[in-house]
Amino acid sequence: MNYKAVGLVPVLLMYWLGAFAQTTVAFGNADVRYAKNSPPARQDISTQWTATAWKGEKVHTQLVIRATTPVKALRITSGVLKDGKGHSIAAAVVSTGFIRYVLSDSLNKEGHGCGISTTAESRVELVADGIDYIPQKAVAAGTTQPVWVSITVPPTTVPGNYTGKLYVHIDNKVRTLPYQVRVKPYQLPPPAQWKFHLDLWQNPYAVARMFGVPEWSKAHFDRLRPYMQWLANAGQKTITVSMIHDPWRGQTYDIYKSMIKWIKKKDGAWAYDYSIFDQWINFMQSLGINKGINCYTMVPWNNKFYYYDEILQRDTLLIAKTGTPEYEAHWRPMLTSFVQHLKEKGWYNKTAIAMDERPLEDMQKVIKLIRSVDANMKISLAGSYHPEIANEVYDYCIASAEKFDSLVLHKRIDAGLPTTYYTYCWEGHPNTFTFSPPAESAWLGWYAANKQFNGYLRWAYNCWPRDPMQDARYSTWSAGDTYFVYPGGSSIRFERLIEGVQDYEKIRLLKALYKDQPAKLQPLLDVLKIFETAALPDQPAAVQLQKAKAVLHAY
Repeated sequence: MNYKAVGLVPVLLMYWLGAFAQTTVAFGNADVRYAKNSPPARQDISTQWTATAWKGEKVHTQLVIRATTPVKALRITSGVLKDGKGHSIAAAVVSTGFIRYVLSDSLNKEGHGCGISTTAESRVELVADGIDYIPQKAVAAGTTQPVWVSITVPPTTVPGNYTGKLYVHIDNKVRTLPYQVRVKPYQLPPPAQWKFHLDLWQNPYAVARMFGVPEWSKAHFDRLRPYMQWLANAGQKTITVSMIHDPWRGQTYDIYKSMIKWIKKKDGAWAYDYSIFDQWINFMQSLGINKGINCYTMVPWNNKFYYYDEILQRDTLLIAKTGTPEYEAHWRPMLTSFVQHLKEKGWYNKTAIAMDERPLEDMQKVIKLIRSVDANMKISLAGSYHPEIANEVYDYCIASAEKFDSLVLHKRIDAGLPTTYYTYCWEGHPNTFTFSPPAESAWLGWYAANKQFNGYLRWAYNCWPRDPMQDARYSTWSAGDTYFVYPGGSSIRFERLIEGVQDYEKIRLLKALYKDQPAKLQPLLDVLKIFETAALPDQPAAVQLQKAKAVLHAY
């Protein structure tokens, strides 16, 4: 994506200054969260927009509409893009969505997103974050309404310079904004073929609650489909499974229930009902998310394991620490049954027992137990780097502030093992909160490329608070920490995250294409080095990206 803020003509500036009593329109900047009740800064609007894209890539920008009088119906349509040589890009690949403003908070006084004050005196602000895909919208006088514009360039597009127009319908009037898309000769493969290991944790229970449908009913899956399809289209690789009830000690608004029913029979034997688990896996794989199944967890945050007892005729629980006889007696029959079920379904080779942020001692005990049942069962860990178990963990994700041993990192990458990093509430920057600079979401893919990770993990994709369409705040974490998308649509940060994943793929493909031409590749390798977290205070993500995109677009 490439922005060009050019030609701020005097008439447009007079519009923004209120010299004309009518609604005015301009191109905005995808790096800016525009304030609802203030006119945009002059440097953040433009009369033109030019994007640079590969075939198969999605690029985006914003329109900014400032209403000086009430607008009853604002809607956006687009025309065909043409290159003047007989080639075209259909208008259908251009999508628009109205930016939604939600109540948000900020970082705490120490600059972190954990431990946010929830008192009445806490900072509350209205931020631009959600993207509502609705046909039209009313706009109040004296307010700003941004519109997200995305163009997905078809993979069959002939390279060249294409010109298109956006039509802004303001009640009974139409404003026209021309723009250009420069299509390069390179091609980005479809998301299912991307190598970037994206792992955003899903919560199907939040969808059932938000839309008032019975869990695991047809209506539930119908509601899940668009959100999980968006995730698949972002290149998501793994399916999130809760194999026990409440693996994270109730820290989400919608508790994760067990997708596997644990049943203790009257004779003391164990039985397991995998019907919900099977439905979930089949559903997600049907959408194209089929590279991994991460099952949480053998080490919950409260050591509680729920099950149904036939003698008691009710749900009950066991409290047991790793390594104890009670723990092993509870898990050994389950692991034996689970491995057998996975092999019967053909899912064994893609499934991992997953843990997150657990102490080394607990991990070692769990690994020992798993290996005693099945020597080849995959293990996933999102947490600190522990060299003692690095060779045991198939899918290893470390916090952004941590480092892999360089030899271990290269060995894992060469073996094709998921070797990724994550951000969480602690990092003020970079992050993906509702108020985070949007460029930081795109920055994450470049950071992965610089540090030689092959992916990124974030908790979570859709753990919604009570009313996310109005209030993004939840508990003591900064707003947006628990979700990327809204019940009504996408978000600026999710779209920018996809941008960063696309850039990672482009970097990977260019490295392969020019591996025998080091001089040609060197500018890209050099610019990758600027992506350091320590540089963000002095050189924000948007500035780093602007430099890097100029190099990338020069190929």
